[in-house]
Amino acid sequence: MLVTAIIANSRRNGRFDVVVDGSLAATLSIEAIERLKIAVGTVVDARIEAALTREAAIVTTYDRALNMIALRARSAAELRRLLVRKGEPPDIVDIAIERLLRAGFLDDSSFARQFARSKAVGAGLSRRRVQQELARRGVARDIAESAIADVFAQEEIDDADTIDRVARKKLKSLARLDPQVQRRRLYAFLARRGYEVDDIARTIRAIVPRASDSLEVGVE
Repeated sequence: MLVTAIIANSRRNGRFDVVVDGSLAATLSIEAIERLKIAVGTVVDARIEAALTREAAIVTTYDRALNMIALRARSAAELRRLLVRKGEPPDIVDIAIERLLRAGFLDDSSFARQFARSKAVGAGLSRRRVQQELARRGVARDIAESAIADVFAQEEIDDADTIDRVARKKLKSLARLDPQVQRRRLYAFLARRGYEVDDIARTIRAIVPRASDSLEVGVE
């Protein structure tokens, strides 16, 4: 068998169809074509045929992963889990992930900073909750802690100020409810954002009027 043509793929930018004896054999990157020393006239023996098949699988998984992170930023571990769950072979996924890391398309430090800024500033999550969410996404603890420290310092975020701000904002949506219901709903809301029980109680005591200073709250 011989390579009879190498043609730019019309639907996948930067990909090339390797044609063997008039039939499509594999769709590869130019890097793979050069690395495998594929050219028109190359004799395709069993070794080359296997290499074409494997490289085509890697490119397909790579492109799928690239499309996924174009839609939403993800950590390397999170992306790997999703690809395997979608049926991609784990060994092929590992190679694709490594190539994405080398190319700079995947960067857990950058992802962690972006995530921390979005969740702390935008959603009002506590430092502890942001740490938990990054851990769930497979970000290493040291990378997560560094990213959180950078973001909280740059944005001058303080959990005490944030809990007060998000609590008062949430309270506006509970204005029609009985104060005791307000307290329960507000407690549950702040607990989901990762704030400490004592801080939640102190905040609710400060912003929800009640006849007594005593406070008994529970999750509804």
